[in-house]
This record gives sequence, C-alpha cells and structure tokens, in this order.
Amino acid sequence: MERILIIDDDEPFRRMLREALELVGYEVVEAQDGLDGMKRFKKAAISLVITDILMPEKEGLETILDLRKEAPEVKIIAVSGGPAKYEYFDVLGLAKNVGATRTFKKPFPLHDFLEVVHQLLRG
Repeated sequence: MERILIIDDDEPFRRMLREALELVGYEVVEAQDGLDGMKRFKKAAISLVITDILMPEKEGLETILDLRKEAPEVKIIAVSGGPAKYEYFDVLGLAKNVGATRTFKKPFPLHDFLEVVHQLLRG
C-alpha cells in the first residue's frame, strides 16, 4: 500500500484530504508543519508528500528543499491558497522551481487532485 504524507497547518483541510485519500486506498500520515513533516518522513516509507507552502515553524519551500536532499526520488505535490499579502509572489511557481513535482492552488477540485495522485503513484 502506498503511503502519503500530508503536511499542512490547516487541520480541517488535512483531515479532508486524508479521508479522501484513505477512501481510495492509500495509507496517510499527517504533519502540522515542515518540522513535524520531516520527522515523520524519516520514520516511515513515504511514496508521496503533499505540502502546503505557507506554514508556521518550517514553511513548504524549505521543506521541499530538504525532501529533495533526503530523498530525490520522492514525489511532491505543493498546495497553497496563499493569503492576500502574498498575492504578488508566485509561491507555487517557486515550489516547482525548488523541486515540487506538481502544484495545486487551493481550493481545487478533489477529483482532479486524486487523479494526479494516482498518476504520480501508479504511472
């Protein structure tokens, strides 16, 4: 069974993603920020990481860079809703530049997201 790590400080969003991914057969590990996420990543065999970009403690861009050093082959999906104060920065473009495999702007259609997860893990 493929194991997915979700790193996001928004607990309701994390829960929604976890439930959707578990319904289609994936095992899910959750983390509330990049620091927690890296600890959990090192403890379990993870096939895919889904990370928010803007988080307290350790944000997503730094987390993606660390994941690329730790496991260059891991698939990474970066997600962000980005608060208004960051509207002039393309944080998802930056995420792609530092190593995200795919990106999604919140909110996104869950069906499309699950299809990309499936493609990355099975394709």
